[in-house]
Amino acid sequence: MSSTSHDRGREERLTPRTTAQVVDGVGPRLRALRARRDVTLAALSEQTGVSVSTLSRLESGQRKPTLELLLPLARAYQVPLDDLVGAPRTGDPRVHMKPEVLGGRVVVPLTERTGGVRSFKQLFPPHTPGGEPSLKTHEGYEWIYVLSGRLRLLLGEQDIDLGPGEVVEFDTHTPHWVGNVTDAVTEVLCLFGPQGERAHVRSRPVR
Repeated sequence: MSSTSHDRGREERLTPRTTAQVVDGVGPRLRALRARRDVTLAALSEQTGVSVSTLSRLESGQRKPTLELLLPLARAYQVPLDDLVGAPRTGDPRVHMKPEVLGGRVVVPLTERTGGVRSFKQLFPPHTPGGEPSLKTHEGYEWIYVLSGRLRLLLGEQDIDLGPGEVVEFDTHTPHWVGNVTDAVTEVLCLFGPQGERAHVRSRPVR
């Protein structure tokens, strides 16, 4: 038997069992959801137009869930239909990373890796007058690309003004300070190698 035929046969054997598991899990999920919302069967029946007896049988597993029954329930609970059947999250290719506020900046991690070069999107708030920039040093190597706005970089004895499309890279052992000195939000893309790793930039294709 070919691997394709074998896989198809295996899929056919697994599908009925998987479907049954999904169907069997709907009732307990509906019952738990109603308990969390503290809604009575009578109130839910009035809201959905589904009879109390049908709702009760649906939750106990005596009635198979159908689209006609689940749609009004999803609307009543204001949840996606997938939540009622426990379907896996699919179809959305976006990776949702949690932003953090660090030193007044909004930092959005773009990679989940803990080692090597890491990437971030950073939003620098408008400049607030008062206080002198404080230069610092630390382990690592940084690469910054300005997406919008303007950024000021103090690097050793240098005072550098960066605009959209401009890039700067530097060893963070050099005393430095990065900030926004304008009245608008500045948005940047940052690559950071915590152990001094550098991004591999190619200026021309390798033949």
